[in-house]
Amino acid sequence: MKEGRTIIRKLLLTEKGTHLTERDNQYLFRVDPSANKIEIKNAVEKIFNVKVTKVNTMNRQGKHKRLRSMNYGMTAAWKRAVVTLKEGDKIDLT
Repeated sequence: MKEGRTIIRKLLLTEKGTHLTERDNQYLFRVDPSANKIEIKNAVEKIFNVKVTKVNTMNRQGKHKRLRSMNYGMTAAWKRAVVTLKEGDKIDLT
């Protein structure tokens, strides 16, 4: 079993994430690519002391980036999790 801090990399503060938080009580996290939904749920509940009702995950592909010459590279692929909390629970963002 992995530790919660290694599964949850960081809380994503984006415009879409803020809209989901205000409307649907959902939060976006950047998570370890090998983590599954059960591990993500347990890590969020342990770290933030909230009750998770649903977890959706998506794998985000790396983007092609052009270097200063004609060489091209890729940014790293990563995994995003959308976590829905129980009604009345919230994560303090301050």
